[in-house]
Amino acid sequence: MDKKELISYAVHFNGEYREIIRAIELKKSVPEVEVENAITVFDDVYPSSLFDLKYPPLVLFYKGDLTLLENEMIGVVGSRKPCEYALKATKGLVRNYRDEVIISGLAKGIDACAHENASKTIGILGCGIDYIYPFSNYELFKRMERSQLIISEYPGMCKPLSYHFPFRNRIIAALSKRVYVMQSKERSGTMTTVNECLEMGKEVRVLPYAVFDEDGRHNNHLIYEGATPILIDEIAF
Repeated sequence: MDKKELISYAVHFNGEYREIIRAIELKKSVPEVEVENAITVFDDVYPSSLFDLKYPPLVLFYKGDLTLLENEMIGVVGSRKPCEYALKATKGLVRNYRDEVIISGLAKGIDACAHENASKTIGILGCGIDYIYPFSNYELFKRMERSQLIISEYPGMCKPLSYHFPFRNRIIAALSKRVYVMQSKERSGTMTTVNECLEMGKEVRVLPYAVFDEDGRHNNHLIYEGATPILIDEIAF
């Protein structure tokens, strides 16, 4: 199998990992397609850290500056409905790390805040590379495809299905040297990223909250369980 054939499988099966693997094993024939903005496990530019995953993405479709993958990357994750404290801390954190590439999921809330305030940033989608979701991030998406980098293992206009997002988070974890958790809940997409990090031995740093602050209850629990707290000198004011 070569790169073109693998991309054709990814397009034909809408980036669905298990369906692609099953089709390859069964040697199913699929129509050949031409896609320029895609990298595969056969390419030298494919990030080696993704091979640490149990299910490394076979094809990554992209828009923007692929050279950003050559930099040190840190992940910033958190709630889609963050409190003001989490937003303020996120702005200060990414502004402090100007030399690193900030990775997040291009969702509402903490993700959007991290991308908007970073000097270099990569967004990992849970939908097709041409599908802007959520639409409220339209301007951010367009800006990032021009001067930053957007990545997805789903081609074209594949819809943002619910199970895509937790599966997407494994890519954020694998690419990141460490991940910062700005606001979390026990059952959330943020925690799927955290769990992936822990499985790969990546450092997780967590924003601490006042003990009476319900918004930060789970963040404080993560710190109690052994996560490294984010320190004041990591945040630019």
